[in-house]
Amino acid sequence: MKTNPYRAESSLSVLKGRNTKQTCFFPGQYQLIGPPQPIVVILGDDVTLPCHLEPARDVTTRTVEWMRPDLEPRFVHVWRRDGVEVVSMKHLSYDGRTSLFRDKLKHGDVSLKLSGVKLSDEGKYRCFIPTLGRETTVQLVVGAASSPVLNVSKSSSGVVLECESKGWYPEPELFWLDAEGKLLSAGAPETVRGPDGLYTVSSRVTVEKSHSNSFTCRVQQLSINQSRDTHIHLPGLKGCENL
Repeated sequence: MKTNPYRAESSLSVLKGRNTKQTCFFPGQYQLIGPPQPIVVILGDDVTLPCHLEPARDVTTRTVEWMRPDLEPRFVHVWRRDGVEVVSMKHLSYDGRTSLFRDKLKHGDVSLKLSGVKLSDEGKYRCFIPTLGRETTVQLVVGAASSPVLNVSKSSSGVVLECESKGWYPEPELFWLDAEGKLLSAGAPETVRGPDGLYTVSSRVTVEKSHSNSFTCRVQQLSINQSRDTHIHLPGLKGCENL
């Protein structure tokens, strides 16, 4: 039986069509995904604000915008589709401190690296790909912490312990503990905020002869998961003669 060449060619074309890889880009299929919780960073450190396209897609040749709506100008980092950052649109406080991970753009990862974090960096960031009309937000929380310093002096009723800790943000809380981890009764701590925006907290407590000889000053800020302890042991507390 003689084969029809036109029929065979037609069948081959259909087969090729079925095996052709899909190259169309449908914006509605994609979502920008950010972190479910705020990102916490310590003052002065570097931080990555996560943002990625799902499903993964090469966005090397697409414009990516990172911004803070509360600033003017609002742009933190703008990646142009030709691979150049648009510095002229950028807020001056972020100059030289932001970048994207270029090798990850081909996988749809448009996360922003922010270097040398400042207190003023705290806020809500918007990650946006204009050609897709997709966006997500990332909340950045900036914190600062330092270890407390203890001083000891005498009084007629016992020994006075003074505790001070500088360089905290946000405002921390301070309390005293005995050797068993129980709270000691003390007056309300004094808190002062300096011109740099950081807090100094201090407190004093008088310990009597009936107390144990070991004490702890604890300063903490739970919203940034930071806690600092300083311990002291007073071997001569009962008689106070050695102080």
